[in-house]
Amino acid sequence: MICDKVKLFRVTVSTNRTDYVVTNDLSQSSTDVVQEVCKIRWKIEEFHREIKQLTGIESCQCRKARLQLNHIACAMLVWVRLKNLVYRTGQTIYEIKHKFLSNYLIEQLKRPSISMCLV
Repeated sequence: MICDKVKLFRVTVSTNRTDYVVTNDLSQSSTDVVQEVCKIRWKIEEFHREIKQLTGIESCQCRKARLQLNHIACAMLVWVRLKNLVYRTGQTIYEIKHKFLSNYLIEQLKRPSISMCLV
């Protein structure tokens, strides 16, 4: 089905920024409602970006559906935990992950969990 008609909304984001939103939902009549829907959609985009970049959700090499579901569930749990720390600390999710990795690397350099010996 091809839709010939669309609605254009002008949304003022700040004093020096204006966004335009185009929709084929002709029942939309309020700029405020369109702005709220855009905020929700943006949160979904942020979630997708964060879960891909921070949890390794895309790197599953399992072939069985059950193992793939387990991988996705673990990635979601990691994301939930990171977001919880974001709300508690006020840091960004990227700062928290970097801090975890930095602390782990420093600890492993000081006291490796796997001892390496020269042959």
